[in-house]
Amino acid sequence: MKKKDSHLEKEEILEDGREEETKAQNTETETEELKDQPSEEPIKEDPISLLKQEKEALNDKYLRLYSEFDNFRKRTQKEKLELYKTAGEDVIISILPVIDDLERALKSIDETENIKDVKKGFTLILQKIQNSLTQKGVKSIESPVGKEFDLNIHEAISKVPAPTKKLKGKIIEEVEKGYLLNEKVIRYTKVVIGE
Repeated sequence: MKKKDSHLEKEEILEDGREEETKAQNTETETEELKDQPSEEPIKEDPISLLKQEKEALNDKYLRLYSEFDNFRKRTQKEKLELYKTAGEDVIISILPVIDDLERALKSIDETENIKDVKKGFTLILQKIQNSLTQKGVKSIESPVGKEFDLNIHEAISKVPAPTKKLKGKIIEEVEKGYLLNEKVIRYTKVVIGE
């Protein structure tokens, strides 16, 4: 009977060992499964650190935007300055031939005795300069003599007694011609008004 008991004891010991092995294997399997599964509670970051990160990102974005705007502003100022420097260049270039004509006319005055030819030459030069200015959008304001005074295009420099009742309150004389540049008054017509 002793042999049977010892044999039974051995079997029990073996079974206990197998059970422990199985339990250890099950525990390892469960541990691996738990590692593979995402934890139910996500790791929470500190809200203050999140706000700091967001603040830094926004500050960086602001600084980049500010520097882009500053570069744009500087570039625009430089372009404006260059434009102002060369704005009248094309007008000046169109007037230079007229100046040449005037210089030639002044030289020829001494050599010419015929005043009509001199007058004709100066008339041609005047027409040439008027054509150059017209091409640039400049035109003269129509003579206002005998018309009502218009504050938008006229500048009264004096009042004189009207020669007739019809001219009372109207323009009697044009002292200086007015000009428009692309329909904007660049020089008002200076006039004398009858009272």
